[in-house]
Amino acid sequence: MNDSKATKLEKIQGWKLPMGAMSCVLSDDETTMIAGCMDGVYRFDLANGKEERLYQHESYVSSVARISDHRVVSAGYDGRILWFDLKENKLIRDIRAHEFWSWDMCLSPDHTKIASVTGQYLAGSYRYEPQPEREPSIKVFAADSGELIHALSHVPSTQAVSISPDNRLLAAGNIMGEIRIFDLENGQMIANWTTPDFTSWGIIKSHCYLGGVFAMQFTPNGKELLLCGMGPMRDPMAGNGKQLWQRWDFLATTPKMTDQTHKGDGGEGLMETLATHSEAGHFAMGGRLRGGDWNLALFDSKSGDRIAFAKTGFRITQAVFMNNGKRLLIVGTQGQPKDRNDSGSFPKFGRVETYEIT
Repeated sequence: MNDSKATKLEKIQGWKLPMGAMSCVLSDDETTMIAGCMDGVYRFDLANGKEERLYQHESYVSSVARISDHRVVSAGYDGRILWFDLKENKLIRDIRAHEFWSWDMCLSPDHTKIASVTGQYLAGSYRYEPQPEREPSIKVFAADSGELIHALSHVPSTQAVSISPDNRLLAAGNIMGEIRIFDLENGQMIANWTTPDFTSWGIIKSHCYLGGVFAMQFTPNGKELLLCGMGPMRDPMAGNGKQLWQRWDFLATTPKMTDQTHKGDGGEGLMETLATHSEAGHFAMGGRLRGGDWNLALFDSKSGDRIAFAKTGFRITQAVFMNNGKRLLIVGTQGQPKDRNDSGSFPKFGRVETYEIT
């Protein structure tokens, strides 16, 4: 039984960024944030809301990570991965990781490896299943040197990637709901399954596959994998699929789903981010709202019950736990202005909010 009254998400701070935010990472002391935005990478002060644009990609910045106190790395829709030194205030490395977009990038917990995923969905036949990849869909690089460690195969487009808490495994998910897990030591695939619940055949207005797995996180004990996206929809232009997460036991002889969004806990909308924390006892999911009463929610890690929720009024692209799991930071975008204001610039439409978990 759900008991949303027992736990609450209380908004305690909110700011704006000049452009929509697509990703973020916190400093160790949680006073500043690095945000990957549509027009570049920003440093943001969480005490006073002041921002500074540090550098730019040639397109949207899809992901950011922090290798050390003074060094960050970012990936973008230009297919590039950039290293930036915060002390010297300059780019120190620029590699062309992919011919197409980097949909998602993550850093291993020990900060030694960077994984990025790519792929363009192009119809392969009259059934519209994806064409084979034109380049390796998963690439793993050394965080200190940028050296390519692994180039791994998947079916495009591959949209989400995660590395296990013990730094041994890499998981990646695609538009068709196919998950592949690899051993990072030797690059061998150790698990492979498909969950069709995250993909849709557009029977109204468009004829192609849509959706897929948009985010994934290993559970803190590393024994299961959380996935999120959106359930099947009849009208892809409306985005009216179910707000969906699933949890999978990938160590079983045949990977099996152990839980998913409970009946009555989810409305409609695309879920784009998951956050876990070893001390929290719950996980967070957020994204875009199509219909219902929330686009940010907490779920009990054991029971899977929804325990708290909020309606933010904007698209959430990333959520990060703070203060040992007692606070939640979210970033995102509220629309995209078409007209400039009187000063000649666009109104700020990036969003940053902090929530107390009480």
